[in-house]
Amino acid sequence: MTINTADTNHETMTTDFIREKIRDDINTGKYEVVATRFPPEPNGYLHLGHALSICLNFSIAEEFGGTCNLRFDDTNPAKEEIEFIEAIKEDVKWLGFTWEGSPKFASDYFDQLYLWAEHLITAGKAYVDDLTAEEIREYRGTLTEPGKPSPFRDRDVDENLDLFRRMKDGEFAEGQRVLRAKIDLTSGNINLRDPVIYRIIHASHPRTANKWCIYPTYDFAHGQSDAIETISHSLCTLEFADHRPLYNWFIDALPVPAHPNQYEFAKLQMTYTVLSKRRLTRLVAENHVEGWNDPRMATLSGLRRRGVPAAALRDFVQRLSVSKNEGEVEIALLEHCIRENLNIKSERRMAVLNPLKIVIENYSNPGSEWLEATNNPNFPEKGSRLVPFSKEIWIERDDFMEDPPKKFFRLAPGREVRLRYAFFITCTDIIKDTSGKIVEVRCTYDPETRGGNSPDGRKVKGTIHWVSSEHAQDAEIRLFNPLYVCPHPGSENDFIDDINPNSIEILNDCKLEPSISELNNDVAIQFERMGYFFKDETSQPDKLIFNRTISLRDTWQKIKG
Repeated sequence: MTINTADTNHETMTTDFIREKIRDDINTGKYEVVATRFPPEPNGYLHLGHALSICLNFSIAEEFGGTCNLRFDDTNPAKEEIEFIEAIKEDVKWLGFTWEGSPKFASDYFDQLYLWAEHLITAGKAYVDDLTAEEIREYRGTLTEPGKPSPFRDRDVDENLDLFRRMKDGEFAEGQRVLRAKIDLTSGNINLRDPVIYRIIHASHPRTANKWCIYPTYDFAHGQSDAIETISHSLCTLEFADHRPLYNWFIDALPVPAHPNQYEFAKLQMTYTVLSKRRLTRLVAENHVEGWNDPRMATLSGLRRRGVPAAALRDFVQRLSVSKNEGEVEIALLEHCIRENLNIKSERRMAVLNPLKIVIENYSNPGSEWLEATNNPNFPEKGSRLVPFSKEIWIERDDFMEDPPKKFFRLAPGREVRLRYAFFITCTDIIKDTSGKIVEVRCTYDPETRGGNSPDGRKVKGTIHWVSSEHAQDAEIRLFNPLYVCPHPGSENDFIDDINPNSIEILNDCKLEPSISELNNDVAIQFERMGYFFKDETSQPDKLIFNRTISLRDTWQKIKG
């Protein structure tokens, strides 16, 4: 995958070799209607790599006035669950796409696929094999040596049909027999060396329950399902390029209603990220994360929970070049798309994550006063809100230093700073506990500087945010860093060894301005000066929990360095 660095309008993806091929197919009359499909296996949650495929398939259908199906290739009941099916549907909808008709399933076609398997047997193009899985691998040969025929390769048609039907009836144990296509054991493409097309699996299927105990392999079900749905362009990633001759062999050998064509593109690879369902499954199974929707995961549900906007992911995908050239995308591009989207759309609020108490000694208002604050400087029409100000406020502990260095422009003894939207304050005293830790800072304020400006024109170099102590809402804040400490997890060892031990930091004593409770749960918020945050799905009115979606700027590389 390479990055298209051209300054383009990202409302639509730039042209690519797949779209050019589709245009040629339409112009030559090969296809009158463009039909694509997104065909996930329901054995896990979708990740960022799937977002590329989703956007590509659905966008192409829309651009060419065609259709796109959502089809689950549910051919392995031992690993598939209804939970995964529902999660996948939710992810596709969240990204902003709708599929043609109802979701489809390979299991919808099990009866037809079985009949086509018998058709291959009758035509002398498939046989039942008694070899074990290990023996089949051995007999297939290597990249430099041809395969050799199974002792059972020349069974006659009647025996093969009888054994296959007995497999269907549950007479044999798992692994005892398989059905293989009879193609070419000398082919340079190992996929054509008599691949397995049906195997015995004694497991309840999420949709068909115990109706079947034999199931088609992905390679057999995939192309035939495309044909049944009259798919014109079957789009998949490059690892399936070597499977295309097998895809075409099945299409040519069977009386299918359509002849789709397979096209491959480079899959998404990104730094500091694992995009492998097998590895993501291991992270969940071994409890390295809290689940598939852990905000540190590269799953779509994890990114959604973290607060990444779907529009930012679509923009990210649109900036990539769809090609056959494998490459790597820097995670910084994704982060840029997220920041760009959130900077425009997010509402601003003030929050103090590591609070230090400020007492304003000369503040004489017996209660509090309310000051005007801007909701979003990018959209004046979003208006403003009122924030309460009182004698005691919270500021960030890092915004005060007792003995500051020369270029520290925030609060310090004898120094004046501006409180955002409020007043100028000057530090007059420091209160410490018995261990010497600063627990309170005493200040005075200038009431003539309301709104943050001085009538006499004096300037201050520092502006800090704050929250009124009396009105503050307590919250738990979760700060996330990359899940891995190196750009290529697992390149030199087990990828588990590259997990970042500091990928999450939980702050339990954070203070938020009260208007945050008035916002909808699905609204992104910029905590001023702190980053972009999103209310976690486990948040409750009496226990607010916010996840940091992303910092205001990339500080990870500086920290890591």
